[in-house]
Amino acid sequence: MRYFFLIIVVLLPVISEAQLSAPGMSAVRYTSYPSAPAVKDPIFIYCNASGTQKGSLYARSPGGTGPFNFSWYRWSDITKSFSILLKTETGVLTSSSNNLDEGGYKVIISGGFEASLVGWIFIDKPFSSAELQNRTCDYVALKGKAAIDTFFYKNISNGLPVKLPNRVWFLWSSDPTSSIPFPDLYINPQTFNPPLVDVTYNLQVSDSFGCVSYSSFPYESIHVKADFSVDPDKGEAPLEVAFTDKSIRGIKYKWEFGNDTILELNDPGPQILIFYKYYKPGEYSVKLTIKSERGCIDSMRFDKIVVDPSELKIPNVFTPDGDGLNDNFMVESKSLRYISVEVFSRSGMKVYNFYGEGERLREWQGWDGNVNNSSIKASPGVYFYIIRAYGWDDVDYNSKEQKGFVYLYR
Repeated sequence: MRYFFLIIVVLLPVISEAQLSAPGMSAVRYTSYPSAPAVKDPIFIYCNASGTQKGSLYARSPGGTGPFNFSWYRWSDITKSFSILLKTETGVLTSSSNNLDEGGYKVIISGGFEASLVGWIFIDKPFSSAELQNRTCDYVALKGKAAIDTFFYKNISNGLPVKLPNRVWFLWSSDPTSSIPFPDLYINPQTFNPPLVDVTYNLQVSDSFGCVSYSSFPYESIHVKADFSVDPDKGEAPLEVAFTDKSIRGIKYKWEFGNDTILELNDPGPQILIFYKYYKPGEYSVKLTIKSERGCIDSMRFDKIVVDPSELKIPNVFTPDGDGLNDNFMVESKSLRYISVEVFSRSGMKVYNFYGEGERLREWQGWDGNVNNSSIKASPGVYFYIIRAYGWDDVDYNSKEQKGFVYLYR
């Protein structure tokens, strides 16, 4: 018996609350009458997205055996009571009242059961407005408006208004996505990272009842961005670097290559490719400044392009035996303007001679161990070399370090 009694107590409020409903409503709240805090009449909220929304109430008897009589009344601010008769239905099991405006409603049920049910209806439509407040080359400022309806139901004992709590939320966004700092905190946000493509800015306004309003406007970008890629960014002199422009909305270009060389271009077209050759070893910082048709300016700096200092390393042995390993007498070098190599036998006969600069120097493979580029193979033994070279950094390789002996093994 204990368990049966508990189940009845728990279910009674649910059954009672279910006797008056509002088909199609968006949210339900409950009254808090100051004079009757224990009375909790339902408040039905309809989202008025179409602007023509009306309410509906559906009633059924909380008990008894039908048929029943239903009498519908509307609240009157003049009499401060439910005194406006809407309609009466007799001999039915359920009843509904449709096409209802905002306000309070009461249905009295008689016949097989006596009861009265009260409900309130409110038609809710948040307000939103989105527009451009200001823009410059550097920022975009948005202007928004967000408002929600304020609803008052009436204290049924004295007719005084009671405010229904409601809050407003808003959220900015864009399509495609772009930067909007604190989009749900500032109704008039401002971004210094403006979009580089055309976007649509959207403002969504919602309230405590889940009703939503949307507003948007198209935005045409005027902003510029300087951008380029570098290939390669490191190597020996002379280093030819390709600069691929990836800038947006630039028509005037100023390239500063980091060595007092400046190149200015007007309306070069998309994806321009600039080749620049660095002869002097060192580190270079390259800056590109662009200007748009509207006068907006942006710049980008690339740090750093490294041109290797000159270098010369001379081996003391090589093995021209055709195994693909150490087959040539070949110096290791970087960033040389030119090189001169002479090789002599112990008797003083010149067996190899090379001079190269530019492309010839880059293609040089070294001495293959044959006498004066013939098919005659030099005998194993010790050979004397004299090497002279000059670096692009003005280092002169012409000293005793560039004179010495190399051993040829077969």
